[in-house]
Amino acid sequence: MAIKAILFDKDGTLLDYEQSWMPLNKKAALVAAEGDEELAAQLLTATGYDAEQGRVLPGSMLAASSNGEIVAKWCEFLPHADYDVLIRKVETIFQEDGESAAVAVTDLSALFVRLKGRGLKLGVATSDSEQGARRSLSRFDCIDKLDFIAGYDSGHGLKPTAGMVLGFCKAMDVTPENVIVVGDNLHDMEMGTNAGVGLKVGVLTGTTGREELSTLADHVLTSIEELESLL
Repeated sequence: MAIKAILFDKDGTLLDYEQSWMPLNKKAALVAAEGDEELAAQLLTATGYDAEQGRVLPGSMLAASSNGEIVAKWCEFLPHADYDVLIRKVETIFQEDGESAAVAVTDLSALFVRLKGRGLKLGVATSDSEQGARRSLSRFDCIDKLDFIAGYDSGHGLKPTAGMVLGFCKAMDVTPENVIVVGDNLHDMEMGTNAGVGLKVGVLTGTTGREELSTLADHVLTSIEELESLL
């Protein structure tokens, strides 16, 4: 098996999920609830936030679904909400606040330079919007090291379907067997399986534990900092 390319998930993989996303989720829910804190808490609970544990549950909507899917779920609790208006508000929060809230799990620029030094093509496949991905990664001097960035709105479909992987393969002129998918939840691993990638690697910087990731991942790493050793 010749590995020629790596496709990374973003949140929970390149960025620490809890530090980067919980402040954004809470702010977006409060805006959706028009300042009603009890309703905002209900929205978060409905999409996977466990307030008692203070964390997002593995496999939940907040952990793995697209922004659009999360907002659609919130609208079930907001009878007077307009989906199109609300998704624009939420996207604005995720993009504008996400840029300053993002916490990288390591020096992404340095890691990507070393990986590209191995001749690898690098991409990102996220359930965030493409613009949200670009903005949240922009502070880390790594955008120019990426050959491909796809969000839920980039036209490749949603995880866990194979579309983002196949779009990456087409753009990079590689086959799925030449690709490693790296992610923090089962949606990422299922995406890799559905696309027939060469290797699926789970990381523990997101919302899913080692035991659950191991059910689908070929390898589970503490973080992407261990990726070079695996290669």
